[in-house]
Amino acid sequence: MRLSTTLLPCLGVISAVIGTNGQAVVPQGLNENQKTLYTNDWADRIWKQIQTVSSCSGCQGLLLTFKSLANLGDRHFINTLQDVCKKSKVEDADVCDGTIELQGPIIAEALRNVGIGSKTSQHFCVTFLGLCHYPAIDEWEVPVPPDHLHRKRPVSSGRDPIKVVHYSDIHVDQLYTEGSNSECNKPICCRPFTENDEPERTVSPAGPYGEHTCDSPASLEHSMYEAIKKLVPDAAFTIFTGDIIDHSIWNTSWDYNEHQIIRSYEHMDRHLGIVYGTAGNHESHPTNAYQPSSVGDASSWIYDLLAGTWSRWIGHESASTAARFGAYSTKYPHGNLRVISLNTNLFYRGNFWLFQRKMLRDPSGQIDWLVEELHAAEKAGERVYIIGHMPLGDRNAFHDQSNYLNQVVNRYSATIAAMFFGHTHRDHFQITYSDAPGKTFNNALITSYVGPSLTPMSGMPSFRVYNVDPVTFAVLDATTYSADMTSPTYQTQGPVWEKYYSAKETYGPLTNPPLIDDTAELTASFWHNVTEVFEKNQTAFDEYMLRLSRGWVQPECTGECRSSQICMLRAARSQDGCDVPTLGFSYHTRMQNVAERDECGISVLQATFSALVAKEGALKILQEILVGLDVKLHG
Repeated sequence: MRLSTTLLPCLGVISAVIGTNGQAVVPQGLNENQKTLYTNDWADRIWKQIQTVSSCSGCQGLLLTFKSLANLGDRHFINTLQDVCKKSKVEDADVCDGTIELQGPIIAEALRNVGIGSKTSQHFCVTFLGLCHYPAIDEWEVPVPPDHLHRKRPVSSGRDPIKVVHYSDIHVDQLYTEGSNSECNKPICCRPFTENDEPERTVSPAGPYGEHTCDSPASLEHSMYEAIKKLVPDAAFTIFTGDIIDHSIWNTSWDYNEHQIIRSYEHMDRHLGIVYGTAGNHESHPTNAYQPSSVGDASSWIYDLLAGTWSRWIGHESASTAARFGAYSTKYPHGNLRVISLNTNLFYRGNFWLFQRKMLRDPSGQIDWLVEELHAAEKAGERVYIIGHMPLGDRNAFHDQSNYLNQVVNRYSATIAAMFFGHTHRDHFQITYSDAPGKTFNNALITSYVGPSLTPMSGMPSFRVYNVDPVTFAVLDATTYSADMTSPTYQTQGPVWEKYYSAKETYGPLTNPPLIDDTAELTASFWHNVTEVFEKNQTAFDEYMLRLSRGWVQPECTGECRSSQICMLRAARSQDGCDVPTLGFSYHTRMQNVAERDECGISVLQATFSALVAKEGALKILQEILVGLDVKLHG
């Protein structure tokens, strides 16, 4: 195989020389081990292994090689990944360098500690390379007090409903520049990254209220708050399921994130009433990085910051819990409702702090804490809303913790009125079922309402309004409002926020039996019946798929695609989600339309690793770099 590359400057320049026969001539100045590294067929063998063998053998060889690299120190590890990222064209050079500079040390630390062949190493192969199957769940029967009274969910009171607002993933970009280039090669555009991106120098100028290739300008955020005040002036309270910071993950900092978080919560405070917030994966610096308390206190700054901003609505006692691990429990002051906000980042596959020598069963003790809070609420006769950022059935939720949480939700299903999440940027739902075999109308227990995003990167800017029983706090209807960016007056006169659809009006007449009573709850059984409609009615399913992006993209989805989508709706436990790791998934997803990137939680670092098994030649790039480091190749 013909070799031609220049290694990292900090390692010394070792350029390949090509002989007259087209074969590589080994450069001068290499020791014997480096010569072996340079001429062996390691990259070819690993490539063939991972392309033809379904086992983890190819991944474990790669992992052992990266472990050797990490043992040389963070700097060598970071430089190598930066070079692979740039030469594999995963992202622009500044994005590669910045992201890996921030997140690389956490991965290097994990690799130094991981045991090859361990459960952690299997998780690494699934998460970063799309190799191996999801490892088996470590069985744990979560200790919960028994329900001797066999409580049942309360029936609707029939009283006039209250209204609750839900918005998510606002991703406000304070550096958004009107008139700058809206068509670029970075994770987000609408910034003057280069001179050619400057206003009046681009053929694709960004409008004042946002573009689908960009995060939300402040004008769009402000417009949504004004729309909520106008359309829902009598809202009882608001649920915000996280993600304030924009997607420029390669140049975040403590100061930048802190300023953004404080600013957005101050705007919410000025425009809205009570706001119950939760920690998004983008709030931390580096992105996704929430360190469990048993590992260290690197996340204390973000916990303290969020606790301080939330305290105006949840009180100092609840804020003190948030300062410990980013979660809290608080009583709604005007009704018999408790709001429990989970830090779902402690269950998130994109949080590299979770890749420990032995995977943590209950990071920061949050599951045990949740049981205590739910049991106290049950004894007090309170109803409970659970809110969080990532849905517990998301494919990036670790199966173990999702399984344990599912046990808890099952046990307290008579107390939990509903659950609310964001993160996916899409308008959808998930259903929790009892542990009885099969998923049916009869054993559907709890609905997770997954809210659409404000950021237009994944669809039309949107928020939801729930009609809620004022006694049971059951959700009676869910109405999505959106701003149509295709309107000819969108950029000139500003967003016009209008009703997009009502769940009860849209799906109620289609189910068997129909649900049209204004006072009836949208039960989990109702939502299961909706999924049965999707199985039988392709038109209804197509309309649902269009609503995912609030009318922006109409994907073609039939057969296996439709079955998979319905499977995910029936999977508030991630192990049930029908998701199978695929070779190089992170790289291929990263290379798709920018609108798909964050929905799948794919980081630049994950995509860089994934490129090694997805893009032919990337392994050879890595091998040539490792020559200069004298790293032993495994596999």
